[in-house]
Amino acid sequence: MVKLVKTGDILIGQGSPLVLISGPCVIEDYKTTFEIASFLKELTQKLDIPFIFKASYDKANRTSINSFRGPGITEGLKILESIKAKLGVTILSDVHRINEIADAALVLDIIQIPAFLCRQTDFIVEVARAGKPLNIKKGQFLAPWDITNVVEKVTSTGNHQILITERGTMFGYNNLVVDFRGIKIIQDSGWPVIFDATHSIQLPGGAGTSSGGQREFAPILACAAVAAGADGIFMEVHTDPDKALCDGPNSLKLDTLHELLSQLKAIKAVQQKFYGFK
Repeated sequence: MVKLVKTGDILIGQGSPLVLISGPCVIEDYKTTFEIASFLKELTQKLDIPFIFKASYDKANRTSINSFRGPGITEGLKILESIKAKLGVTILSDVHRINEIADAALVLDIIQIPAFLCRQTDFIVEVARAGKPLNIKKGQFLAPWDITNVVEKVTSTGNHQILITERGTMFGYNNLVVDFRGIKIIQDSGWPVIFDATHSIQLPGGAGTSSGGQREFAPILACAAVAAGADGIFMEVHTDPDKALCDGPNSLKLDTLHELLSQLKAIKAVQQKFYGFK
C-alpha cells in the first residue's frame, strides 16, 4: 500500500487526486515568477487540481559555470515567501548544500533533493531531519528498486513524508528514456510517485554549454505516466520558454496547460475507477 503524504490540505497517494507540481525551473525575477505562480493557481483552482508551486532559488548543477543559476538563497527565499503569502500556495524548492537547509525549511513546505544528490548520505539525512516532507528526485543513474536505499536514509531520522519523482534514465549520449515499469516498482515499495514530464524529455548537455530538450514529447509522457498510475505530475513551465534562462527547451508554455491538465485529470479518473478508487 502506498503511503499517504500530507502537506497542508494536499494529500498525495492512496487514491488521492492527481497533484501538480509546477513552476519555472529557476527564479528569474519576482515579476515573472509571480505571474507564473498566479496563472497556475488560477488554472488549477478552475480545474480542481491540487497544486504545489516549484521554483529554484539556485540551480547549482547547471552545465556551464557561466549559466544563470538564480538569485541565490537569500533573495530567492524572500520571493518564494512573498508568493506563498500573497497567493496561499504550497511551495517546493530544492536545496544543494547542508548549510542551506535550516533557512530553506522556514519557507518551504516541501524540500526537494536534486537527482544528482540523491546518493549523498549525510546531505539526505540532514534534509530529512528538518522534518518537512521531501521530494526525492530519482537519479538518472538509479534503477527503480535502488530508491529503497535512498528512502531508508530518510526514514532513519523518523521522517516518513516522502515523495519519489521519476525523471528518466540515462541512455547513451545527451539522452534520457523513461521506463514506466518504474512507477509501479517504486509504488510497490510504499511511496507515492511523481512523474517529471519535462525533465524526462531533457537532453542533458545537448546544447553544448546547456541542456537541450524536446518539449513536444512532454504531454505524451505525462499522459502515459498518469495512465500507469503516477500520483502526480511535475512540469516546468514558462511564459516564454524560448527565452527562459534555464531549461527553456524542455519547459512548457502556459497557454498549453489547460488542455493538457484536463486530459491528465480525465485519465486519472479512469485509472482510479479501474483500480477501485472513488
